[in-house]
Amino acid sequence: MDQYALAAKGRTALALLIALLLLTGCASQSTDRVTRDAAKASRNGGWVIVQRGDTLGTLAQRAGIPLERLQRFNPNVNARRLAVGQRLLMPTQRERAPYRGPYRYQVRPGDTYTRIARRFATQASRIQSANPGVRPTQLKVGQLIQVPLSARSTASRSSGGSSSNSSKPSAPRRASLPDPGALPGSARRWPWPLDDYRIARAYGTDSHGTLQPMLLATKRGARAKAVASGEVRYAGSMRQLGKVVIVHHPDNLQSVYALCDRLLVESGQDVTRGEALCSVGHSNATERHDLLFDLRHGGKPVNPRRVLR
Repeated sequence: MDQYALAAKGRTALALLIALLLLTGCASQSTDRVTRDAAKASRNGGWVIVQRGDTLGTLAQRAGIPLERLQRFNPNVNARRLAVGQRLLMPTQRERAPYRGPYRYQVRPGDTYTRIARRFATQASRIQSANPGVRPTQLKVGQLIQVPLSARSTASRSSGGSSSNSSKPSAPRRASLPDPGALPGSARRWPWPLDDYRIARAYGTDSHGTLQPMLLATKRGARAKAVASGEVRYAGSMRQLGKVVIVHHPDNLQSVYALCDRLLVESGQDVTRGEALCSVGHSNATERHDLLFDLRHGGKPVNPRRVLR
């Protein structure tokens, strides 16, 4: 039961964590005006124009929405190849994009079933069938409709996994994992971030197919330590993740320490391997002292067991 106590919050928290990782790794040239424009677009269901220096992470942060939510409403956008002048759709609070669909979509000016279908890689006939009481020629701006996803688009959202009605054991194959040979030589035999721990939740996908970081249970008063030398790029609080420390290491590697109770380092500080970063907090959900630990290479998730000795 402990492993599922955080599941409801885990997916949202993971999206926030990914957004923060992107923000700490990329320079942002946002202004107050751009931030207001992004937030307004999110409220009204409009579009934002990509500016020089923008990333999906910065755009999500400006609009005040989770990164995963922004990605799901822009499925054809390559996060690594944003182009200046490119348009991105900002979802509203009324819209929903559940795993495998159907989406709850708010009609925009100029929308037709064909345009909406093209945007989400599905078929106009499927949208029409999912909305029997809505006449295609009488769509109204602001109207909410259902957008079922095609088997093809569902497979692409699950990162290449099977589109059949698979059971829970097949979920790990749906996650997009880095190439096993892609890690640099420096990422080996790193120490674990805690002296005394047990793995309460292993790195992998949950029943929804969402990749979850490793969760380590420890004792009261435990301190999380840097697994390698590097620079603290973020030390602060995040909603649903408590206090968080993100350390950037050579070779574009990052380590993340979340659910902390007290920070022992500051942003911009250089740390050495084994240096204490934060004290581990107590989780009301699990009634344990838990550390959420995550490893990334170029922003992509890495199974900590491949790196830690």
